[in-house]
Parts: sequence; structure tokens; C-alpha cells
Amino acid sequence: MELSHEYYTYQDTAKELEISLEEKNRRLIQNQDDKIHLATLQERNRIAKEIHDNTGHLLSRSLLQIGALMIITKDKVLLENLKVLKDSLSVGMDNIRSSIHNLHDESVDLYASINTLVKEFTFCPITFDYHLKNTPTTQLKYFFLWTIKESLSNVTKHSNATKVSIVLMEHPIMYQLIITNNGNSILDENMYLSDGIGLRTMRERTHAFKGIFQVSTEKGFRIFITIPIKNEEVVNNESTCD
Repeated sequence: MELSHEYYTYQDTAKELEISLEEKNRRLIQNQDDKIHLATLQERNRIAKEIHDNTGHLLSRSLLQIGALMIITKDKVLLENLKVLKDSLSVGMDNIRSSIHNLHDESVDLYASINTLVKEFTFCPITFDYHLKNTPTTQLKYFFLWTIKESLSNVTKHSNATKVSIVLMEHPIMYQLIITNNGNSILDENMYLSDGIGLRTMRERTHAFKGIFQVSTEKGFRIFITIPIKNEEVVNNESTCD
């Protein structure tokens, strides 16, 4: 009986070890995939910047030089040829700008960018939950990033919080961003809610997306933002995460 018990114990231990190793292997593969994905996005950014700085600059200078030649030339045939050349270069410049824009848009990984902000936040413990199935527009990505960055800055500067929570989730018709902390504002509450430049800007940008912006000071401080998915594309918003 004792030998049988040891055998089954060994089997259970071996099974637990196998499961543990499988989980560690899965995590290693996932981390490797994440690193490859991030490296790919960074390379896209590098290529976009290189095209902008080098090729874009050369085309811009060429267009200026052609424009100068068109002003001083008196030869009608040469002038017409210069005009055709200028139009062709202008089309090429527009195509490059479009390609750079697309490369940059694709290189914005919302989850990775927010996760970086979370890792860099050292004021107090922080949790981050991300539940998006689809990819928001680039403008909305920047809005979420800017809002989170501004909120974490406010916690550091104006709060005595000991924990922070960020939740970004997707519902069938809307996105929700909820940022909470358990602290009290060091500033006067009414001033913080009504006159704070950061919060006022958050409200204005949320409304630009046809969204709803709410703030609560019950048991800490909470920012609650909802953005209708069907209306997000109508925004011409200059929000960035500098």
C-alpha cells in the first residue's frame, strides 16, 4: 500500500511539474512573440522616419528648385516640361506622405504603449486591464494614451493615492476607459473638478468624439469615459501622447 501511495504521489507530482513547465513555456513563447511584434513596430517607425527625413527632404528641395526655374525660364517648351516634372514629383510626394502616415499608424500598438506608461509609473501600485477586440482609429489611440498619461501625472502631482486602476474595454457600441485611484486630491476639490486644465481638456476631447466624460470623487477619484464606436471616425483631433 505504501509503495502504491508513493507511486500515485509521484504521478501527481510529475503531472504538476509537466503543467508548470507547459505554462512557463507558453509564457516564454508569448513574451518572445510580444518582443518580435514590438521590434517590428519600432522598425516601421524607423523606416517611416528615414523616408520622411531623407527622401521627403530631397523631393521638397527638388520641388522648390523646379519652382524657381519655372519663374525665371522664358522657354515655353522648357516651362511646360518643368510643369509636368513638378506635377509628377508632387504626386510622388503625396504618395510618400501617405505611406509614412500608414506606416506610423500601424506602428502604434495601443496595449504596448499603455503598458509602457504603467511600467514607468512608480508613485504607487497600479493595475491595468485591457479588453479590446478591435483596433481603434489612430486618433482615438492617441486620445486614450494622452488621457492615461495625463491622469497618471495628476495622481503623482495632486493626490495621496496608494493604488491606481486602469481599465480599457470594448462593448458592442462603445469603448470605455475607467481610471480610478483611492486618494484625495491635494488641491481644492471644486477647483480640481471645474478648473483643472488637464481634466477640462479631457472633457473637450471626449465630447469631440461624441463621448461622455464623468468624474467621481466618491471613495477616491474616478474618471469614466465612454466613446461610441460608430462615431469615433468623425473626429479631427490633435491629441497626442508626447
